[in-house]
Amino acid sequence: MAKTKIAVLISGRGSNMQALLDAAKDEDFPAEIVLVASNRPDAAGLAVAEAAGIATEVIDHRDYEGRAAFEEALDSTLKMYGPRIVCLAGFMRILTPWFTERWRDLLINIHPSLLPAFKGLHTHERALEAGVRIHGCTVHYVRPEMDDGPIIGQAAVPVLPGDTPDTLAARVLEAEHKLYPQCVALACSGKARVAGERVRLQVREFGAELLMNPHD
Repeated sequence: MAKTKIAVLISGRGSNMQALLDAAKDEDFPAEIVLVASNRPDAAGLAVAEAAGIATEVIDHRDYEGRAAFEEALDSTLKMYGPRIVCLAGFMRILTPWFTERWRDLLINIHPSLLPAFKGLHTHERALEAGVRIHGCTVHYVRPEMDDGPIIGQAAVPVLPGDTPDTLAARVLEAEHKLYPQCVALACSGKARVAGERVRLQVREFGAELLMNPHD
C-alpha cells in the first residue's frame, strides 16, 4: 500500500506526535511520517522522533526577523521532505494567511475543545468556568483565522463533578491521542475531503460514533 507522506510540527514534548508515531507502526496506517520539525531546539519531542528513526529539523523562530522570514524557512524545509499533509501537534506559533493558504487543505490541527467553542488558550479552565457538561477536542483543516477551519472529527468527554483544569485536560488529552491518528488516516486515504468549507467523509467502514467518541 502506498503511504501518504506527512510532516509533524511540534514545539514541546509532542504527545500527539507520539500518538501518530505509534499509529504509523501499523502496516495498514495510510501515512508515513517523513519529518518532525520544531520552532524550538529544546523541544523534547525531537529526541523522541530521532529515537524512532524519523528525520528532524529545527527552524528556530528567534533566528528570523519577523514571521514572514520564519515561515518562508519553514515552508522551504517542509518542501525538502515532500510531505503531502502537515500535522500540527502542539505547534505554538500562530501561522499567517500566507502560510495557511500555501498549505490549504493540507494542514491539519488538533485543538483541545469542541470547536467552535473555546478557541485559543486555556480551554479547560474556560470550559469549567462556563459550566459545560461536555468538553473534548477537534481535528480540523487550518484556515487563516485562529482555531478555525473545516472539521474532520471531534471527540467528546464528560465534565465530571470536582474536575480541575488538570484532570479535565488529562481526560481530553487521552481522547486526542485516539482521535488525531484516526482523522489523519481519513485525510491521508482521501476519505476526508473539503467541499464548500465542510469536510465530506467517505467512510463506509466507520460509524459516526467513531468520530465523536473514539474507541480503543
